[in-house]
Amino acid sequence: MNQQLTIGLIGFGVVGEGVYHVLQNTPSLGATIKKIAIRHPEKKRNAPSALFTTDLFEILNDEEINVVVELIDDAEIAFQIVQTALSTKKHVVSANKKMIALHLPELIELQRTNKVSFLYEAAVCGSIPIIRNLEEYFDNDLLNAISGIVNGSTNFILTKMDEQKLSFEEALKLAQEKGFAESNPALDVEGKDAVNKLCILLKHTFGINTLPYEILHKGITQITSNDANYATEKGYKIKLLANAIRISEDEVVSYVLPRFLKDDHPLARVHNEYNGVLLSSSLADEQFLYGKGAGRYPTSSAVLSDLSALRYGYAYEYKKSGTGKTYTLNTDFLLKVYVGFPEDEAVNLSDFETIHERYISNNEQYIIGTITLEKLIHATWTQSPDVSIIELNEETDLRKADFLYEEKIEQLEEALT
Repeated sequence: MNQQLTIGLIGFGVVGEGVYHVLQNTPSLGATIKKIAIRHPEKKRNAPSALFTTDLFEILNDEEINVVVELIDDAEIAFQIVQTALSTKKHVVSANKKMIALHLPELIELQRTNKVSFLYEAAVCGSIPIIRNLEEYFDNDLLNAISGIVNGSTNFILTKMDEQKLSFEEALKLAQEKGFAESNPALDVEGKDAVNKLCILLKHTFGINTLPYEILHKGITQITSNDANYATEKGYKIKLLANAIRISEDEVVSYVLPRFLKDDHPLARVHNEYNGVLLSSSLADEQFLYGKGAGRYPTSSAVLSDLSALRYGYAYEYKKSGTGKTYTLNTDFLLKVYVGFPEDEAVNLSDFETIHERYISNNEQYIIGTITLEKLIHATWTQSPDVSIIELNEETDLRKADFLYEEKIEQLEEALT
């Protein structure tokens, strides 16, 4: 069924304005914006004034509006909006990854109860259609891992630290000047944005419900010029990666950490504000998705993709949650890490299973050791703003699931004979 969409747009920032202009120029989508809710009516807007309102209920109570597109920053207000819209049987398209990560099970139940669609491709990786791919093309019995650069702001900063030898502070300032980082960039640079997106990916990859605070996530604020110099000396790039790796038939390891990658690794070649995602499956081996992860038009393209899908009644089926198979998150898992810190910083070396290397110079030092994910989550020294933690695994992490490959091939051969 090809249905006409009458849209209530909530938020008219960079992405909201982009969506408005594209819809104005694409009548073939069969979607029109009836009303736009804004917070600051005094601001000059590049659209007819009659479209705007400061009253959310002009949209939420309008029976002609059958789709709400939510594009605001505040996660709790966004949740109230989406909750109300779904309850009044309106479809919803959202880009609010924090809101979705915190409330996804509740929103899925509302969607099912009211027989409407809740789509959010724009919440993860901008223009890369990762959620739709996970939903439609990868059965979780064959999918072994996902690993990716999911935040364009941090990737831009790390790129400039590498290519132009800028300090973290200098690279952050440049990112803010170019509009890739907010004036308050904590959500991005502390790894919070990446872990919100990882929670969403876990649901669509393995059917796992979890909350951001339950997953180890470190950002890039602690990375120093010494760490960047080490990377250059060893032929590495530093990238902030979100990871979910199946390590047994019913266990998954998941975390967000900076990682040293060799120059020939696919994710090492993802520069500036771009995102990249590696998928590993038993049959297809590795597949790589790449595209712009932030900005007006990349994010708008994902919103428009969801609107186009709504015209044909599309909804996420959450197939990974309906197989009867349950995965748990394992934290008793060893990671090899580089830890950089000032000489007077109290890092408890007894937390490590093994210390492979230690170096001290000019009041700075680093160690390379093996430590459990559990210790990285709970050890007090890992919370210090002066301690950088960077994963150091020279083999592609996705290969850790290779033990599943032969077993799956045998099962498929049996099914075909």
